[in-house]
Amino acid sequence: MSRRMTRENAMKLLYQLQLRDDDANEQIKLFLEETEGLENLDKEYFFDVVHGVINNKDEIDNLIQEHSIGWQLERMPKVDLAIMRLAVYELKYRNDIPVNVSINEAVELAKKYGGDQSKNFINGVLGKIVMKLKNGKEQ
Repeated sequence: MSRRMTRENAMKLLYQLQLRDDDANEQIKLFLEETEGLENLDKEYFFDVVHGVINNKDEIDNLIQEHSIGWQLERMPKVDLAIMRLAVYELKYRNDIPVNVSINEAVELAKKYGGDQSKNFINGVLGKIVMKLKNGKEQ
């Protein structure tokens, strides 16, 4: 399975984790059991980003909140938040993924799953986060 499809499935799981208060490990297990077509999932990447977002959620959410002027996390569409959490994790913790790839993939997910303004909103927030990370203020 391509990295793109693995990323999309990771985003779907991160979205699902927002909706249910069940144990995260149980939800991950059920997602892998119940979702069809995951035979060739890049499991190393999938588990890294899902657990990475879960384990660094407060830090990731703080970055998103700081750079989404006028929006509170609780009011953002949950799919947009899942996409941004995944992208911010990649931007901050995955040096093997180029910045433009993380942002472009997030925008593509927003086009597919988000609302009319999602791609512009996500692109803008991620762009601001990248500038902060490049300036070394958030390391």
